[in-house]
Amino acid sequence: MSSDLEDSYLLALDEGTTSARAILFNRKSEISGLGQHSFPQIYPRPGWVEHNPEEIWKAQVMAVKDSLKNSHVEPNRVLAIGVTNQRETVVIWDKSTGKPVHNAIVWQCRRTADIVEDLKADYGDLFKAKTGLVPDSYFSGPKVKWLLDNVPGLRDRAFRGEILFGTIDSFLIWKLTGGKTHVIDYSNASRTMMFNIHKMNWDEELLEVLGIPEGILPEPKPSSYIYGYTDSEIFGASVPIAGDIGDQQAALFGQAAFEEGMVKCTYGTGSFLLMNTGSKPYKSERLLTTIAWGIENKVTYALEGSIFITGAAIQWLREALEIIKDASETEILASSVKSSEGVYFVPAFVGLGAPYWDQYARGLIIGLTRGTGKAHLAKATLEAIAYLTRDVLENMKEDTCIRVTELRVDGGASKNDLLMQIQADILGLKIIRPLILETTSLGAAYLAGLAIGFWKNLSDLTSMWKIERIFEPKMDDAERERLYKIWGEAVKRSLGWARILKEAGFE
Repeated sequence: MSSDLEDSYLLALDEGTTSARAILFNRKSEISGLGQHSFPQIYPRPGWVEHNPEEIWKAQVMAVKDSLKNSHVEPNRVLAIGVTNQRETVVIWDKSTGKPVHNAIVWQCRRTADIVEDLKADYGDLFKAKTGLVPDSYFSGPKVKWLLDNVPGLRDRAFRGEILFGTIDSFLIWKLTGGKTHVIDYSNASRTMMFNIHKMNWDEELLEVLGIPEGILPEPKPSSYIYGYTDSEIFGASVPIAGDIGDQQAALFGQAAFEEGMVKCTYGTGSFLLMNTGSKPYKSERLLTTIAWGIENKVTYALEGSIFITGAAIQWLREALEIIKDASETEILASSVKSSEGVYFVPAFVGLGAPYWDQYARGLIIGLTRGTGKAHLAKATLEAIAYLTRDVLENMKEDTCIRVTELRVDGGASKNDLLMQIQADILGLKIIRPLILETTSLGAAYLAGLAIGFWKNLSDLTSMWKIERIFEPKMDDAERERLYKIWGEAVKRSLGWARILKEAGFE
């Protein structure tokens, strides 16, 4: 093994919903340096969420520079870059100037709810069959349609070939290469509602339904592939960009979940469960069939359950209710009571994702009594995260008939020991937390490393994955089912609430 490789690194750009991160990994997949910069969240109207793409770009560049500075690594020691990103978020920019024509519309944004209802009614089965997705405001296609319909002159510019569309990965790679490379990997493409996951191409019929010209779309490529090289003026070296994958698929890859039936859950702003289904795209009524990754000529599929609000519910306790000052306090607070005493919290702030897919559900806290305190609310919040996770996993097991014996976890909230124990109890499964929780960044780095031969195969990656802690279920089956049944009743009461408000004259 050469000393050059031992002193070389892979750089993962992890562009999330609230911040841009850059993490350097060495050959042993250990973290050697990290940089992180936040960027503003923009809320033009209730239910609308935007980002300034230029702010994302600036934050990502600063994060890279900080990761190199903090680790004392020269740019020429970086052998390759892997990109991972918040998925479904839409950027449209001027092809000549590179300037965004509008703020990015974020995956959480619900402005396309009416568009989606029409698409679901007229073409729901068509979209599901070709893309594996349930039509929802969550996905990119309706957001692109909204922009073309609502930004003056933009549709005409699109058909003249003057603008480009991309998810965040496409935008970053385009910027990194100085405007030379307009690509998207299969995993991100599969989240747009425009990509045929069986044929691996943009679907002409769906594009016609949405009114989107194919000429503005990036070129789909495998997730491990040399797409281009960075402009040397940005970081001081020309580095191959060799990995590109959506953040949740990246976490599945970073968890070394390479075998069919392996499941991971990432606890972030929302929670996302993915099951590796191998070469088979399983059909599901309530879950999403998606592309996990593409390596060379082989595509791996996954079933996914997207839970829109979990970590954001803890953030709400901190920022809106001010009952905690830091997210870590929920563990201490919730541990101070034996139970939530019948209090249930359904955090449907932007509707409910899988398996309910109700854009009009709204948040609900039920079971309050005069004795309810902030500790009960904290515990109910942690329990809600666990219940929503079980909702998805139950559907996964039903759709695939695959026996699940463990759940691999990552993301910020997975550090909460109480939440992980509650999760084990509610699922009746082992919860496995890895030594490296930065699995999203690690997945992107792994894919970049495979593309350039830094690592040889998946076995090399599996050997580096290490367990930090296992949480075993302690709750008996009868209690587990009793509590879960009540959760179902609470969810029923949250469904469709926004429709009632709209009929009553609320926006």
